[in-house]
Amino acid sequence: MAQKNFLKVDKTMLVLVVLLAVFGLAVLLSTSEYNGRVRFGDSAYYFKKQLFATALGMGVMYAVTVMDYHFFLKLAPAAYLLSMLLSTAVLLFGQEINGSKRWLNLGPLSFQPSEFAKVAVILFLAWQIERTKERTDGFWFMCRTMLTLLPIVGLVGSNNLSTAIIILGIGVILIFVSNPKYMQFIGLGGAGVSFIAVFLAAESYRLERLAIWRNPEKYEKGFQTIQGLYAIGSGGIFGRGLGSSLQKLGFVPEAQNDMIFSIICEELGLTGAAVLILIFGLLLWRLGVIAMHARDLAGALICGGIMGHLAIQVILNIAVVTNTIPNTGITLPFISYGGTSVVFLLGEMGLALNVSRTRKLC
Repeated sequence: MAQKNFLKVDKTMLVLVVLLAVFGLAVLLSTSEYNGRVRFGDSAYYFKKQLFATALGMGVMYAVTVMDYHFFLKLAPAAYLLSMLLSTAVLLFGQEINGSKRWLNLGPLSFQPSEFAKVAVILFLAWQIERTKERTDGFWFMCRTMLTLLPIVGLVGSNNLSTAIIILGIGVILIFVSNPKYMQFIGLGGAGVSFIAVFLAAESYRLERLAIWRNPEKYEKGFQTIQGLYAIGSGGIFGRGLGSSLQKLGFVPEAQNDMIFSIICEELGLTGAAVLILIFGLLLWRLGVIAMHARDLAGALICGGIMGHLAIQVILNIAVVTNTIPNTGITLPFISYGGTSVVFLLGEMGLALNVSRTRKLC
């Protein structure tokens, strides 16, 4: 029965997800080789850990796909409460890495609760909007829905502003999907900008990032941005070749993490970067198609939330790497190193594939 359910999924989306996962592993092996050898004496150290997480994520994706997504909707309120508890635990007991306290240690493994929070918010908002008995085109509906997000946004945003912005973006997108009136979003957008401005002013290091963004040459912390831009520029049209990057040899700090797109540009050139962006674009297109053909509102909202999450994170990461916006410390989905991220991303893809197998045929 489970195998029959899996065979009904959107094959195009499944191929795109697998393609991204394989591409990410190949690029990560190349990008992390130097850091792995220098730090751990094993050039494949990061690759092995990511391969394990990807295999685990594929298993999660399969399990989520063959189940009824309405089962996960029933768990949405509990998942949302759990995400707040875990985010609180990070503030109290979290492990600090590179100046950021975003991880919880679970024995030999580390877990990033903010990745779980994104999935929990998507499911919770889908559950909340579907269950509302009132009209969804009123300003009060918008305010009430956003107010339910403020606790998790505040908890996550206290040490991870980029994820807080993503969660807010998911909320705005799902309200937009369920609300046929556009003018009200002007007020919501103004409130969102004000909220972000308060968060920026609350910590001095965030204001410092704005200054570094404007003049990276004047600050020591602008080194990463400058070296990333060097990597992008030196790649040309077709790149130096996979594995031939010079900037990954300690010039771009933590190249396997947030700045991996710059190494892709250096090794594969503009062509490789364009192909990767095209694959992301095709995946977003399939998510949009599945959302439009979903059998019920809940399915459409789940796919809409996943599409919004993926689009916001890809755009923010590429914008940071190209210095279009200030550095926010955000990863590139499926590509950057991060076990928690890839497991939950593949879990989200499983939810979308789940919706696709019950979609209305046109």
